[in-house]
Amino acid sequence: MSDTTHLAGPAHVGQASRTGHATGGDDDRQYAHYRIVPARHHARTAATVLAIVLIGIVLNSILGNPRWGWGVFAEWFFAEPVLSGLARTLVLTALGALFGFALATPLALARVSRSPLLAGFAWAFIWLFRSIPPIVLLLLLNNLGYLYETIWIGMPFTHFVLLNESTTNLISPFFAAVLGLTLNHAAFSAEAIRGGILSVDHGQREAAAALGLPGARQVRRIVLPQAMRSILPTAFNDVIGLAKGTSVVYILAMPDLFYTVQIIYHRNLEVIPLLMVATVWYLIILTVLSAIQIHIERYYARGATREQVAVSPLSALVRRWRAARAARGETGAAQPTRRDSTQKEAEAAGWAQRRVGGRVGIHNVSKSFGTLKVLDNVSLSFPSGSVTVILGQSGSGKSTLLRSINHLERVDDGFIDIDGELVGYRREGRTLYELKEREVLQRRRDDVGMVFQSFNLFPHLTVLDNVIEAPLAAGVPRAQAESEARALLARVGLSGKADAWPRQLSGGQQQRVAIARALALKPKVLLFDEPTSALDPELVNEVLDVIRQLARSGTTLIVVTHEIGFAREVADTIVFMDGGRIVESGSPSSVLGAPAHPRTREFLSKVL
Repeated sequence: MSDTTHLAGPAHVGQASRTGHATGGDDDRQYAHYRIVPARHHARTAATVLAIVLIGIVLNSILGNPRWGWGVFAEWFFAEPVLSGLARTLVLTALGALFGFALATPLALARVSRSPLLAGFAWAFIWLFRSIPPIVLLLLLNNLGYLYETIWIGMPFTHFVLLNESTTNLISPFFAAVLGLTLNHAAFSAEAIRGGILSVDHGQREAAAALGLPGARQVRRIVLPQAMRSILPTAFNDVIGLAKGTSVVYILAMPDLFYTVQIIYHRNLEVIPLLMVATVWYLIILTVLSAIQIHIERYYARGATREQVAVSPLSALVRRWRAARAARGETGAAQPTRRDSTQKEAEAAGWAQRRVGGRVGIHNVSKSFGTLKVLDNVSLSFPSGSVTVILGQSGSGKSTLLRSINHLERVDDGFIDIDGELVGYRREGRTLYELKEREVLQRRRDDVGMVFQSFNLFPHLTVLDNVIEAPLAAGVPRAQAESEARALLARVGLSGKADAWPRQLSGGQQQRVAIARALALKPKVLLFDEPTSALDPELVNEVLDVIRQLARSGTTLIVVTHEIGFAREVADTIVFMDGGRIVESGSPSSVLGAPAHPRTREFLSKVL
C-alpha cells in the first residue's frame, strides 16, 4: 500500500473519541512538518539550458569575429554626421506621429459617424493613402509643382487671399517628407482608432448620454480613454513602423540616419560596421518607444482589473510631485472643522428630502423595431413624487417604454412630456420637430436620471469621478461637485469607496454607485431598468434598501423590476404590460391582490 493510500485510509481518519471529536494527537504531530518538493519540469530545464547556450554562441560569434569591425563601429557611432541624421529621423518620426494621430482621430470619428457623406469621405481617404506606397507618395508630393505651379488658398469667387505661393518654393523636400509620412500614418492609425472606438461597450455611450454629457465630452472623457487600451498596441506598432519607415525619405536626398550611413559606407567601404551603427540606433529608438508604450498602457489600464495596477517609477515620481504641490498649497489655509464638514454634507444630502418630482405624461406612444411592434398606443400618467413599478414578462415593452421617457429610444408615434415639456421634441401645431442632440442632452441633465440593469459605470474612472462627471460637465465647480458626491456616497453606504475602481466593488456596490451617479444632477424623475436582475440574491436587498429611501424623497420613481415583494411594499401604482400594451394598472393591493385581467393573473401565478 502506498503512503497516499495509507493517509487516506481508515486508520488515519478513524481516530475519534467516543464523544465524536477527532483526537488527532500523535498523528497531528507526525504529519505537521513535511518537506514540500515542487514538481520538476525536465523539458523546461533543458529548454532553458539550450537557450543560454544559443545566446552564448550568438554573442561569441558577434563579439569574437573581427569582420564585424567593432572598432569602426565605435568610431562612427557618435560621429557628427550620424547624430545629425539621427536627429532628422527623430524629428520626422515625431512630426509624422503627431500630425498623423491629429488627423487620424477625426478620420476615425468620421468613419463611425451617422453621416453617410462624412463616413464615405473618411473611407475614401483611408483607402487612397493606405493603397499608395510611401515612396510613391513622397515622389508625387515632391513633384507637385509640375502639376500645380502655385498653391492658392482664399475665398472662392472673391479677391480675398490667404496664401498664393509657388508650389516649388512652398513644398521643400522636408515639407514633402513630413506631409507624406503624416498622410500615410494617418490612414493606418485611423483604422486602429476606429477599432478601439468600436470596442467600447455600447452601454457606456448610453450611460454617458443618459447623464446628459455633451457629445464632445462623451468622446474625450468616456469613449477614447476606454478605447485607448485597444488602440495603444496597434498605434505604437504604427509609430515604430513610422520610425523605421523614415528611411524611405532617402528618395528625396534627405540625410536621415539610414541615408547618412549609406553615404559614409559608400565612401569608406565599411558596410557592415556602418549598418550596425544604424541598427543599434534604431534599437535604441524602438526600446525607448516600447518603454513609453508600457508606461502609457499601464496608465490606461487603471480600473481594468480588480487588482491594483503596479505603479511605474515615473508615475510614482509624478504623484509625489503633485502631493508636494498640494501640501504647499494647503499650508496656512484654514482647515474646515469636522462639524462644518458634517453640516455641509448634511446640507448637500438634504436636497432629496426637499425635492419636488416631475409629472410624466405618456400620450399614445408607439414604437416598432422593423416589423415587431414593441409599444402599441401606450398612454400613462405618473404623478409628481409617485413611485410606479412596471411589471411584465421579457419582451413586453417595459424597458423600451422606460428608455423612451429620456429619449434613448425615439418613438414612432405619440409623445412624452415631463411637467408639460416634451421630451426630445418641440411642437408646432400638430407637428413635432426633433430637438438637436445638444438640446436633448440638456433636458436629460435637467429632468431625468437613469440607472441601468448592467450598472454601466465608467471603468476607467474612480467611484468619485463617476459620480462627479455629469455635474462637472454641467458647470458645477469641482469642490462643490466632490462635496455633494461624497454626501451621496454616504447616503448609499459607500463613503469609504470613493477612491476605489468599479471593478473592485461587488455588484450591489456598483449598482449603488450607479444610483448615486444618477442622483448627482438632482433629477426630477429617476428611471430604474431592472436594477437587481444582474445581482446575486444576497446583494438584491442592499440595492432595494436604497430605492426604498429614495421612494420617500419626493423624486418621481419609475421602476422596471420582477421583485414583486418590493413592488408591493414601495409602489403607489403597479402597471402590468404585455405585448407592448398596458393590460392593467392600479394600486398594489388591486393589481397584485385581486388582478382583474386574466393575463395579469396568469403572470402573477408564475412569479408569486
